[in-house]
Amino acid sequence: MIDLAFIRENPEAVKQAMADLNSSAPIDEILELDGRRRAMLNEVESLRAERNRVSKLIPKIKDKDEREQHITAMRQVGDRIKELEEELQPVQQRLNEALLEVPNMPDPSVPVGPDESHNIVVRQVGELPAFDFEPLPHWELGEALGIIDFERGVKISGTRFYILKGLGARLQRALIAWMIDVHTEHHGYTEVYPPYMVRRECLVGTGQLPKFSENLYHDAEDEDVWFVPTAEVPVTNMYRDEILSEEDLPIYHTAYTACFRREKMSAGKDTRGIKRGHQFDKVEMVKFVKSETSMDELATLLDNAEDIARRLGLPHRVVQMCTGDLSFSAAVKYDVELWAAGSQEWLEVSSCSNFKDFQARRANIRYRPAEGGKPEFVHTLNGSGLALPRLMIAIWENFQQQDGSIRVPDVLQPYMGGLEVIS
Repeated sequence: MIDLAFIRENPEAVKQAMADLNSSAPIDEILELDGRRRAMLNEVESLRAERNRVSKLIPKIKDKDEREQHITAMRQVGDRIKELEEELQPVQQRLNEALLEVPNMPDPSVPVGPDESHNIVVRQVGELPAFDFEPLPHWELGEALGIIDFERGVKISGTRFYILKGLGARLQRALIAWMIDVHTEHHGYTEVYPPYMVRRECLVGTGQLPKFSENLYHDAEDEDVWFVPTAEVPVTNMYRDEILSEEDLPIYHTAYTACFRREKMSAGKDTRGIKRGHQFDKVEMVKFVKSETSMDELATLLDNAEDIARRLGLPHRVVQMCTGDLSFSAAVKYDVELWAAGSQEWLEVSSCSNFKDFQARRANIRYRPAEGGKPEFVHTLNGSGLALPRLMIAIWENFQQQDGSIRVPDVLQPYMGGLEVIS
């Protein structure tokens, strides 16, 4: 969350940022609640100081009536303190709730714009594939090769589910293992395998709750158990409510999980294929760093995601999000998009974000400086490295051949038992 003191001291700048983000965050309400809270706390502190002062004098007062008069007055002071504390509780609770509704402040480097049409293509890497035949979309390729089954996926789980079969399932498994190996052996990450279910406070910590509750799955019998929408949630919360040592930083983790989201599809949009689904696999990268290095760490994180595309030989581009398309928790965000030759579109496979201290404040993740002093909040970053199934779409469609087969990228062939072509 944003530091309350920052909101108090910079109200107009915060309001302008909320306008740029298209956010209706209750800044005026927060300022009003904060004013009431501080006034109550000041009164409580003054009354306590008065009670302490008089309580020390009472034993020294020899006149019985005067002493009783002071004792009665102090009882009234105590009643007023109790009354104020009871009045303060709902004010503090609503203030805490309101602060959780405020998105992160955009970094000054983020372009201002109302929607995705103002995003900026930073670079494009690799030539788009050229075919001497009409390339097919992945849903036609997959069904013809017998490596995906849409009908049976829907039969067992409903719409937006499918089954990968045979070499389709093996290719997905190969991609996950290979990406984890690249991140651990070449990019310096430590692998973790986290739970797929988390407590509510974990989703609050990373910013998915309370705002995005409708997009999440949770156990109807136990409101405290939620299925992860991304490995970012359990991995970030590994260090919730902890004070790390400065020498522990930076911490890099990579993790594979299935991800579960209630996709809200527009009628007639993305209804074919595997571009959008309620369950998908993803390899995630998460960083915990010091504030002074976090922007450099974002550049490295983005390069780590791009490196997967480069090693696979897939054309991709990097897009910087404008304020109107920035995610709730991110201070700055870049998307990596892969070209899909059959679908003829760019597909986002990674969002690389610097959250600065936004998540760390919500999850209370700090570190103690080596030279001593007050603990400071870490900066957290994360990015997909990369997300399936869109990565599968790009491979199927860009590496398809005229006979309907799919060439296996060179780096994946050892993970596929030496297989060169899916046919």
